[in-house]
Amino acid sequence: MNRKKFLTSLSVASVGATVFPYSILAKPPRLQDKNLEGFIKDEPPVIKPPRLKAGDKLAIVSPGSYISEEELQDSIKNLNQLGFETTYSKKVLLQSGYFAGSDKDRADDLMNMFSDKSVNGIVCARGGYGCSRILPLLEYDVIRSNPKVLIGYSDITALLYGIYKKSGLITFHGPVGTSTFNDYSVNNFNKVLINPERTSLFPNSTSGDDENIYGVTSIVKGKGKGRLVGGNLSIMVSLIGTEFDVDYSNKIIFIEEIGEEPYRVDRMLTQMIQSGKFENAAGVMMGIFRKCEVKKESDLTAKSFTLMEVLQDRLGSLKIPVVYGMSFGHVKDKFTIPFGALAELDAGKQTFTLLEKAVN
Repeated sequence: MNRKKFLTSLSVASVGATVFPYSILAKPPRLQDKNLEGFIKDEPPVIKPPRLKAGDKLAIVSPGSYISEEELQDSIKNLNQLGFETTYSKKVLLQSGYFAGSDKDRADDLMNMFSDKSVNGIVCARGGYGCSRILPLLEYDVIRSNPKVLIGYSDITALLYGIYKKSGLITFHGPVGTSTFNDYSVNNFNKVLINPERTSLFPNSTSGDDENIYGVTSIVKGKGKGRLVGGNLSIMVSLIGTEFDVDYSNKIIFIEEIGEEPYRVDRMLTQMIQSGKFENAAGVMMGIFRKCEVKKESDLTAKSFTLMEVLQDRLGSLKIPVVYGMSFGHVKDKFTIPFGALAELDAGKQTFTLLEKAVN
């Protein structure tokens, strides 16, 4: 779709203004920033949620695996210490096998929090598994009409994909309720969601608190600019071929993983390569892949490639910047990464920079 046709379609859509919030019709962020030229083809207009502020009410949900009462209380404590009020429904503690209630329970709870006008943001208590199962049950027109911050990582990746693809809402790959909210993670949370600047540089953590045997490694040096999409590698791969997958063209793909041996990482990256996912991408930014080396008790120990050998083999020949070991994933020191916001990756300097505010 060319720019002229895109603008025309927005004009026509304004007739049905009851479907879309005023922020899309009157002030579409993609068309107001000259830095965004070339990044709007065949995508819904981006919706930015309102920024968070002290005293806001954040809803705690469990859209995947179940949580314990202790994990709920930990989530409440963490968010209260950040200056937020919290709310949740009794569904947050449901359990059905390894899920937090049925698919319908989890989808209904999430949709109720989007619909509740008193709720300013939604924090997923944990990941686990199950978010992809509820994607067909979500009401994306309701989400589009009630934009608010939604944050989480790991299995929450499925929600980030589905909501962005179906509604255009920017969501956030960052701490869950039970995460470690240390100074580094809180500072990154604040500068994205509470006190955003027009451009924000994200340097990596230097605390050494997170196990990263390779450090930050530039696999292919260079710079790339594009919208940020990605999350947990296993979930990303599971969405290929579904209606909830996203186009990676002109995108900076961010990836994290835990507990997958090198041959499994190899298999998933190979699937992405053979699916053409990297062909028109702008860059690849990997976090810290925890517990992804061969287990000592494995028979493959003596014959296996290391994780880094797999990453260099699979991604080292790409013609775009590629970097490993950035501060996100199943680690204590976390970036808060806006899924759908425009950014620049510098694989040589090992930084990424947000080129726009991700919240209004």
